[in-house]
Formats: sequence, structure tokens, C-alpha cells
Amino acid sequence: MKKIDILAIGIHPDDVELSASGTLLRHASQGHSFGLLDLSRGELGTRGTVEIRAAEAAASALRMGAAFREMLDIPDGLFEHKPENWLQIVRAIRACQPEIVLCNAPDDRHPDHGRAAKMTADACYYAGLEKIETFDNEGVAQPKWRPKAVYHYIQDRQLIPDFVVDITPFFAQKMECILTFRSQFFNPEGERPNTPISGKDFLDFMEAKARVFGRSIEAQYAEGFICSRIPGVRDLFDLS
Repeated sequence: MKKIDILAIGIHPDDVELSASGTLLRHASQGHSFGLLDLSRGELGTRGTVEIRAAEAAASALRMGAAFREMLDIPDGLFEHKPENWLQIVRAIRACQPEIVLCNAPDDRHPDHGRAAKMTADACYYAGLEKIETFDNEGVAQPKWRPKAVYHYIQDRQLIPDFVVDITPFFAQKMECILTFRSQFFNPEGERPNTPISGKDFLDFMEAKARVFGRSIEAQYAEGFICSRIPGVRDLFDLS
């Protein structure tokens, strides 16, 4: 890992692609760097295998232009909010020192998403505490680091966003990143069984959701985010 501007975290490989990849692509076009962190290997997923999903995740990261993609080994579906898990996130945050962290929705259809959102947000706070010690791969103590902001991307449930980001120029590329996960999403020749996200209607839903978020700012497509704390602006003209 290396110093980046934005760290996008998901409990499952593909969480970031589905809900925040357009925003990452937009910021990359503006010269900002970003990295990806998958907390689990998605081993409980109905379709695909750990090895297939890891390969898909690497291919998507390359397509997006991520500075890195790391995959932790927090148990998919079975994780608890306890030090052995959130300390892994603290270590990753301190390693790449992001200014902004994007993470899972605070409430969603999949119970892992809300639990991961809480654990990640807490880890961002703990990463700034001097007396919580973590060490890099060489055994050197890591300096404390607390991101300036934590934003939760919106996933399956249509939560009310605190703000939206115009992703219109990047929507097609976002969908390409999603479809890199061929084991999970629509593929006429794909494996079975079918799941709630494997049909073409799910991709139609993704486009419709982006259009709904975009409508509020008179854009064709947008992604929505929820703030973990009240945001501040320098002046009213910062808002579009």
C-alpha cells in the first residue's frame, strides 16, 4: 500500500464497484488517487469461488486504475465487531493514510453491509488513537492516522442520501467494472443457480437507481452517499 487520497472499503469484492466506482473514476480523472480494500473474500457467495472472485476483483481494480487492491481475510458472514477484525482495518488505514474513506451502507438487505459499515467507521476513529498499536509487514510501529471524512455509499436499499455525485461521464465504465465480476452478474452463458443479482433486471435496477440519484441534481447518472458526521462547507457556493 502507498499514500492515497481515497480508500474505498467493502465487506465483499464487488461492493465498491456496484455503489461507488463512478465516484472513484470521477475523482481519478481529477488527479486524485484511490485504493480498494475488500474485508472478506466473499466465500459465502452462492456463485463463483474465492479464487474466481479474487481474479475478478484484480481485473476490476486494473480497469478502474486503482493504486492497489488488498483483500483481508475477515470471515464472510461470520465476522464480529471485535479487535482481531477491526485492527486489520486500522492497519490498512495507517498504511495508506487516506484523506477520505468510502464504506458500506449503514443499513441494507445484506446484513453484512450494515455491520461492516459500523466496524469500518469505528476503525477509522481507532486509527487515530495513539495508544492503539499496529505494525507494518517489517514489524515497524505505524503512526496514527485518522481520515478527515467517512462516507457510506448506498447499496441495495434506496436510502436517502446526504449528497450525490454526478457520474454521468463515467457510468458506462462503472458498468464495465461491475460486469468484470462475470461469476456474480448477468452473463447469458453464466453458471447457475440464479441469484437476486444475477439477472439482467438487476443491471436495469442499477441504471434506474443512478438515474434517480442524478435527477435530484439534473444529471443523467449519480451515486448517493450518507455522511457519518455533519459536513461543513466554506461557503454556500460550494454546493451545486
